[in-house]
Amino acid sequence: MKFILPLMVFALFTLPALAQEAFEKDVIKTSAGDLEITFIGHASLMMKFGNKIIHIDPYSKLADYSILPKADLLLITHEHQDHLDSAAIDRIRTKDTKVALTEKSAEKLSGGTVMKNGDVQTVIGIKIEAVPAYNLVHKRENGQHFHPKGQGNGYVLTFGDKRIYIAGDTENTPEMKALRNIDIAFLPMNLPYTMTPEMVADASQAFKPKVLYPYHYGDTDVSRINVLLKNNKDIEVRLRKMK
Repeated sequence: MKFILPLMVFALFTLPALAQEAFEKDVIKTSAGDLEITFIGHASLMMKFGNKIIHIDPYSKLADYSILPKADLLLITHEHQDHLDSAAIDRIRTKDTKVALTEKSAEKLSGGTVMKNGDVQTVIGIKIEAVPAYNLVHKRENGQHFHPKGQGNGYVLTFGDKRIYIAGDTENTPEMKALRNIDIAFLPMNLPYTMTPEMVADASQAFKPKVLYPYHYGDTDVSRINVLLKNNKDIEVRLRKMK
């Protein structure tokens, strides 16, 4: 028995840390301090900026959110279950968590602030811009787009001198291609619901992010984007585990 208690204490304090270490992380230098990005997978990201934690589209199939840091800010891009997962949200949301979400998402999740396409707000000191996220081409068998225009958001977040674009489920829309001064972009390639690698390349060449992270890419061959952008030396493609 004398060995069991120390082992239990060790597990209590080390397992949460080990769980977080299992995810890839990048640190982005900004004029206001470091931004740490944790790549949880699919469309789920976690960011740490100063002492603030931001969760984007948490999905409980990817992580045990009960041992991840609680959210100061929670962003939901749209209402689909792999983006709005109440089980994951319950584990990271506190009474003080600020939530920004779409109108359709607010039908499933109460207590948040609805941001419509084009809205701009500053929450916990972070500027948030809601960018339209929708399909132009890909449709269901009934002819309806997987993500109709006006229902989904991408978000541009400003951290010091850096602008981070998290596109949500979308294709290479005119609104996306009109973006400017984007330092980091997360663009989806999960076929048939969002973009082909060719669409991602088209959008990237239009708004020219300094760093491109393909994310939420399912079984798409993400290496294809390197081929398509090989002659564009101004865009750095970073591949992370975001299937």
